[in-house]
Amino acid sequence: MSFQGDVIGWVATHRRHHAFTDRPGNPHSPNRYGTHLRGQLRGLLHAHVGWLFRNDRTPPELYAPDLLTDLFTDRDIRAVSRAFPALCVLTLALPFALGRAAIGGTWLHGVTALLWAGLVRIALRHQVTWSVHSLCRLIGERPFRTRRHDRATNLWPPALLSFGESWHNLHHADPTSARHGVDRGQLDPSAAVIRLLERLGRVHGVRRPTEERVAARRA
Repeated sequence: MSFQGDVIGWVATHRRHHAFTDRPGNPHSPNRYGTHLRGQLRGLLHAHVGWLFRNDRTPPELYAPDLLTDLFTDRDIRAVSRAFPALCVLTLALPFALGRAAIGGTWLHGVTALLWAGLVRIALRHQVTWSVHSLCRLIGERPFRTRRHDRATNLWPPALLSFGESWHNLHHADPTSARHGVDRGQLDPSAAVIRLLERLGRVHGVRRPTEERVAARRA
């Protein structure tokens, strides 16, 4: 409902990003045009939004075949993926309907709710997500070891809005960890949601970062 693509396509792109981090083949690396100022600015624009307009499709058949096969047990994933167009309509229709029927009772209230709780919300979320692609590759701290070519950083300003995704250095140092913000004061709402779902019995097999595991990845 965030207008960021169907879930299987998103998984495929994310896996490709990890497979080719900051190397040729990464769909949204800001380091593809060199380290000089002009190249970095061009790369920043590419990583933030330009990559979406390139003819560079990431095939789920190659990067997410496990989610496409009938042997995959969680068929809800495929159902949600197929429902992406309907969910895009729903994420705009709900604010309009609430503004029209529950808040103000007029068409003006419906359109106002559609603007702020629909379009502005989606635009803001896109900027936050794209900042993880762009800013979290060029500025920030790198307290954890990653692969030699991997430049993922931790960047605190967008941490809350990104639900903890901007603790990107740890994510690349330990991609299977369910928590990205592991140091004191690092807010990670995504990890809190996962823990809640785990306690409700909706998810299982969660991989948490132990002290030993985190220490082993310190730079």
